[in-house]
Amino acid sequence: MVDRALIAAYAGGLTPILCLTKTDLAPPEPFAEQFADLDLTVTTAGRDDPLDVVAPLLEGNVTVLLGHSGVGKSTLVNRLVPEADRAIGEVTGVGKGRHTSTQSVAFPFTDSGWVIDTPGIRSFGLAHIEPDDVLLAFSDLADAIKNCPRGCGHLGPPADPECALDSLQGPAAQRVAAARRLLALLTETGHSFTAN
Repeated sequence: MVDRALIAAYAGGLTPILCLTKTDLAPPEPFAEQFADLDLTVTTAGRDDPLDVVAPLLEGNVTVLLGHSGVGKSTLVNRLVPEADRAIGEVTGVGKGRHTSTQSVAFPFTDSGWVIDTPGIRSFGLAHIEPDDVLLAFSDLADAIKNCPRGCGHLGPPADPECALDSLQGPAAQRVAAARRLLALLTETGHSFTAN
């Protein structure tokens, strides 16, 4: 789910933030490490975590909280905007939440931003997204793919043996590997996703 949401955000020109909310149920570091090479802001906002890192990231922006039911979106909204008074449900374990929010609602955040609480996501379509759309979000990779042959899917050999991304070195090569993980997922799913 996180990979698919990142694909949509990068393709849409949005700035994603990965906020890990269930730090009381599982340590966040192993999960966060999967995204280290994407140059992605990763933060924690569990019930007992301070919000001094999260709040400034939202200041002056319209922020949509997206995730499965029970991941703590409404709990986070209530902590950020106490007057929101969003209903929250009991969660019996990671991934065991039930729909509590039934509609998306926007709340003013301080004087210059908005926080939008959404119901849990069950399906997430990516049919409109092409590999180039994802890579254009990364300036260094976007420059490199200008040298790719027409129709390149940017997955590298054997599927794309002449992909220009293969010539990148150092940190850029690590970002290529992380971006290719997203592209492989995009290709595997046929650009669509349904969660059960």
